[in-house]
Amino acid sequence: MSGRRSRALRLFAAATIGLGLVGAAPAARPDLRVMTFNVRYLNPDDGANRWADRRALFVATVRAADPDVIGTQELFQAQGDDIVRALPRFRWLGCDRFGGHADEHMGIVYRRDRLRLLRHGRFWLSPTPSRPGSLGWGATLPRMANWGVFETRATPRWRFLLLDTHLANRDSEDAVARQRSAALIARRLPALAHGLPIVLTADLNAVPDSAAHRRLTALLTDVWEQAELRAGPAGTFHDFTGVPGDRIDYILVRGFRPVSARVLTDHDGARYPSDHFPVVADLDRTAR
Repeated sequence: MSGRRSRALRLFAAATIGLGLVGAAPAARPDLRVMTFNVRYLNPDDGANRWADRRALFVATVRAADPDVIGTQELFQAQGDDIVRALPRFRWLGCDRFGGHADEHMGIVYRRDRLRLLRHGRFWLSPTPSRPGSLGWGATLPRMANWGVFETRATPRWRFLLLDTHLANRDSEDAVARQRSAALIARRLPALAHGLPIVLTADLNAVPDSAAHRRLTALLTDVWEQAELRAGPAGTFHDFTGVPGDRIDYILVRGFRPVSARVLTDHDGARYPSDHFPVVADLDRTAR
């Protein structure tokens, strides 16, 4: 076992100890384990934090967390391909912000041995949501949502909708864009789900008392706020420092009971898998 992988496993074990999940009889696996992870795009100016130098730690962090499905943000095609090459039980799907594969994807990564993808799609966060690359409400970059409906392979089989998004990032300048993007997502979710349980994974670029968060949590439950057990810092953005800043990364749900939520701070010395800490949630369905 590599030193980096061993480090990630030790840190994950420490998080589970903090939840009281180690030292007693092993808990049953939840109905669904979800991760949201802003991977940090392929920035050539990242120096020691470039993807090639943190890729192994990123993979080890995902492997140790053992999610069923991951909503990513800032994922480039090469990064998605690296992840599934290193973790061959996973697949990923999605197009980039312009409808192709040259830029940022809202990539959904899922365990193909646990989940079957039934249908998927995307829309843009703009007044013209079916137009690839369309800009919305003053945002300087196209923003989008990627979604998939999945069915579990284990019996009894059941289905859920996962939607993944990344809202506009400028502070006060993009507040309207974030609010209207959240409103668009909230309007579309019920028709996409057709009564199925819903998971939304997101980098909202907004804190919990923001208008965007309030709009989404009028429909969905914030797992971090409602989980029976929590571990790790609340803040998720750390800019490769390891010091938690604002909480801007979320898992929001409907039709699930949040059993636990963990913000993972895995690192190898001064190296982190991303400039965001990932969030992992264990969820049980509320109806069977």
